[in-house]
Amino acid sequence: MSVFSTKESKILMPREIADGMITRAQTLSTIAQLSGQEPMKFGNVDYITFDDFPRAEFVGEGQDKSPTTGGFGAVTAKPHKAQVTMRFNQEVQWMDEDYQLDILNQLANKGAEALSRALDLGMYHRVQPLTGEVLHAWDNYICATTKTVKLSPKAEADQVFRQAAGLLIEQQTPVDVNGFAVDPRLTWALSNLQTKNADGSPSGVQRYPNLGLGTSISQFMGINAAQGNTVAGTPETKDTGVRGIVGDFKNGIRWGIQRELPLELITTGDPDGQGDLKRKNQIALRLEIVYGWYAFVERFSKIVVPAAGS
Repeated sequence: MSVFSTKESKILMPREIADGMITRAQTLSTIAQLSGQEPMKFGNVDYITFDDFPRAEFVGEGQDKSPTTGGFGAVTAKPHKAQVTMRFNQEVQWMDEDYQLDILNQLANKGAEALSRALDLGMYHRVQPLTGEVLHAWDNYICATTKTVKLSPKAEADQVFRQAAGLLIEQQTPVDVNGFAVDPRLTWALSNLQTKNADGSPSGVQRYPNLGLGTSISQFMGINAAQGNTVAGTPETKDTGVRGIVGDFKNGIRWGIQRELPLELITTGDPDGQGDLKRKNQIALRLEIVYGWYAFVERFSKIVVPAAGS
């Protein structure tokens, strides 16, 4: 059956393409690179939390047992649906199947890119990717953390990273710092750092030679790292000023894909507000995904550049 056939209103994407989309999503999303997804049913998903860890008690022979201290709580991972709708001229349906499959692959690539970026933009910044507007109704997002370090022009980028990690480690209950999401501009600053001579002057030797020109990064100071401009929120929204997010990406985030990846063929109506498809001799292809996530905001710190004029 032709994937662009008008006889079916909805079809499942070929498995190899769907698998490729998931792989691409994990490649493009810094969250997906640093934090593994988990199986998740559709709808709100509740997780039990320990507000106060229970403590064990040694009990001597014949002694009474005391009540165990500890408190329980719960958090909820909420579903967030993202979609991509693309229009094509109706004549596409008349092309041979090889050409149609090529278009489907292009949609898969671009759709996966958009949907994977949506994961970062929503969970980091609560930003609507299509318009760049802030979704004020969303109250759970990582950059709501109050743990912030400023990257001033005179500061050395690696020391700022240490400070951000220190905000999480140097506290009564230390946080496991195992991930670093970094904007390309901060990677560039790190790659430009030089070792110092005995008199404190720059030696001309790159301090972190493994970073090269800072075009990619997978680890920094023993911490897993992932680079992407979604850390700053650009270009979907104006620059948030965030240059790095440090924290517990393994246990501080619970996220998953709650639904399969369907490809919907729309041949009638006005699915995206651009006019009636029949009148314009067009068809539309829609790709949707439902994420579910919850972020323990206090397990993250962020590196920001000072706002203009501050």
